[in-house]
Amino acid sequence: MADRRDELARARTQTVNRLHRLLTELIPAGAPRFLSTPQARELLATVRPRDIAGRTRRRLAAELITELAALDRKLKDSDKQLREAVKATGTGLMDLYGLGPVGAARVLGEVLDVARFTTRNHFASWNGTAPLDASSGDHNRHRLSRAGNRRINRVLHIMAIVQIRNDTEGRAFYQRKLAEGKTPMEAIRSLKRRLSDVPYRQLIADTRAQQTTLTKAGEASPFT
Repeated sequence: MADRRDELARARTQTVNRLHRLLTELIPAGAPRFLSTPQARELLATVRPRDIAGRTRRRLAAELITELAALDRKLKDSDKQLREAVKATGTGLMDLYGLGPVGAARVLGEVLDVARFTTRNHFASWNGTAPLDASSGDHNRHRLSRAGNRRINRVLHIMAIVQIRNDTEGRAFYQRKLAEGKTPMEAIRSLKRRLSDVPYRQLIADTRAQQTTLTKAGEASPFT
């Protein structure tokens, strides 16, 4: 389901890019890069080309707007289905700041069983947020690890960006790293490593809660 949602998102981006190109050719002042379906319809309604090429572009743009509306509906349905599926597992992942139903679904689908990660450092190494030492002489530096699960790494990157853009502990942590002399990219890497521990702790808590529920159910059963 998460894969399908990503495919729909990529298809929407491609459709918007094609639509933007056509609108730029039709409208002298150009068109905004990021367009919603209603905005695109409003812009196209102002265009009345008289030449064959212009009318053809307008027709193609109208078709793309129809495709965009269909993709928006599919994305909305996909988000709803993912939210319901994640909620049905009983996890608290969606309560984490910056981790929505799509990210939570991706974490559940990729991790499967958090017990296979003995420590939070093991989990960070698996998802590629554990930094690699690249120090030289008196300069202490770490570089990005290209290893690890890139899908979960992307989820953590989005989580980091969301926190940086809002008044959160993650933003405060990021700003402290900048004040320490780290570059913005290095500060984001540090934040991603810190955020890696957050879903890990939640998955551990989810597992313990499930085990407690099963234990209580077993104690209450007349057949035990």
